[in-house]
Amino acid sequence: MKDHPEDDAEQDEVADALRRDVARKRRARRRRDRGALFGLGTFGLVGWSVSLPTVAGLALGIWLDGRVDGTFSWTLALLMAGICLGCANAWYWISQESRRAVDDDVRDGDGGD
Repeated sequence: MKDHPEDDAEQDEVADALRRDVARKRRARRRRDRGALFGLGTFGLVGWSVSLPTVAGLALGIWLDGRVDGTFSWTLALLMAGICLGCANAWYWISQESRRAVDDDVRDGDGGD
């Protein structure tokens, strides 16, 4: 009985998946020192990247509302601007970390899947 080309392709896919799994486990073992403290540090970085612009916008808005007469609320406007800037900043840091992780996967032969 002759093997079907579809069977070979399916076996290749399974073998590739196993190789990726083994490579992922090897990377995890190498990165054990990145445990809970690394996660807290990353969480802290994202938290600070959102909270600092938010608090700065709030403080500047309160200061401007005390100095400028008008119906426009600088506090609310700059609070929203600070939140938007902080979220953009957090998105940037997270995308950088994701890009680094994908680059590590490609370098280790995982293909980023």
